[in-house]
Amino acid sequence: MNAVSLDAPYLDTDADQLCFSLDLTERPALAERVVPLGGLDVRLRLLGASHQVFAGPVRETVACLQGAVRGLPETCTRHLAGWVYRFGATTRRLPPEEFSAEVAQVLGQAADAAHSLCGVFPGSPEAVTAVVVETFDGREGAGLVWRTWHTYPQNGHIVSTHSRLEAR
Repeated sequence: MNAVSLDAPYLDTDADQLCFSLDLTERPALAERVVPLGGLDVRLRLLGASHQVFAGPVRETVACLQGAVRGLPETCTRHLAGWVYRFGATTRRLPPEEFSAEVAQVLGQAADAAHSLCGVFPGSPEAVTAVVVETFDGREGAGLVWRTWHTYPQNGHIVSTHSRLEAR
């Protein structure tokens, strides 16, 4: 799926403004795609430079949230009824030429993926939020895995997340 141009201001101005939650309801979305995968309707949602993924019992939000503790956990594991959810996040700061190459790679991955949603914010073709989701079959069980990227061209930051929802 090709990236969509998002008609909205880029709200999260820096990676350190992002927060993580598994308890929020829908936030206003700039773009949304519902993907039937692994017996679930997975909702990929782009917010102002952030995302929500709703899959089974999970309501993952990575966004700038008023009143929430800033920063993303390096890892998080939750045991939910019949599922295990794992989340991880990393933030990297890259020099301009590496940043541009990494953004191009993210855009390519999102375009090549069967199930993705990618948005480009006004002001910079490198201000991107992308989500890619797929199924997997593991030793313990089947489930979903999704990756996201949030790019900040003004300072070269790229936030990457990796989530796994496995049936138990």
